Amino acid sequence: MPIIPTRGNIDPPISPGRAHLLPPSEEGARLKLSVMRLLLTVFWSVCASALAPAPARAQVPTESVRQFVQSELGTIEGASRIDISIGEADPRLRLAPCEHAEPFLRSGARLWGRSFVGLRCVSGAQWTISVPVQVRVVGPALVAARLLPAGQAIGENDVRTEEVEWTRDPQGVARELSQLRQRVPAKRIEPGQPIGLALLSDAPAVVQGDLVKLVGRGNGFSITTDGVALAGASVGRPVRVRVESGKILTGTALEGRIVEVVF
Repeated sequence: MPIIPTRGNIDPPISPGRAHLLPPSEEGARLKLSVMRLLLTVFWSVCASALAPAPARAQVPTESVRQFVQSELGTIEGASRIDISIGEADPRLRLAPCEHAEPFLRSGARLWGRSFVGLRCVSGAQWTISVPVQVRVVGPALVAARLLPAGQAIGENDVRTEEVEWTRDPQGVARELSQLRQRVPAKRIEPGQPIGLALLSDAPAVVQGDLVKLVGRGNGFSITTDGVALAGASVGRPVRVRVESGKILTGTALEGRIVEVVF
């Protein structure tokens, strides 16, 4: 005959609050089980972290960036040689693995001398970094044949042509004499030094104290008189002139010590 358990035959569950009332052997077993569960949880968490792809140091696709820079530069007329150097990304960067990254030129960036190219991951991750590049353009340009004082006009015999790095100056270097027209050194230029465009300033069309020809133009009339420039000015800049009557007029400086006043 089957034995039907009665209420008195079944041990009621032990609540957490009464666990300390268990016999020592049973209480120790439950404690060991809890510790084992905790250790297993930590173990699987560590394994999952180890199996996940870890961020790696940024690797620059050098050839891809170089081809992009060459494409952006195109052909530079008159250049004898163009050298492109691709640098490394910031070594502190740790990036998610990327299947394909594309270079691009940031707004306002210019590939001339030291610059930066943007690199954007377009497949596999989402990040954008900057890659240092250096562009060196070498070709014939004008250099000083002698010491060129500041403010003095540069003549044909003051310069000679040599192979120089154009990109050493942010604005480039003078390659033709026409680029020196109405320009003077802003500061002295040493012999053998390339004539960088950033080293030049506009030559004054009139100098303070110059006797100038004042040409006044109005609706259907024009007058011409002499005057004295009260300050220096380059072509196209305003200048004040005192005429014979003592009146002071403001006009625009032109070549040949001419000042134009529009009424």
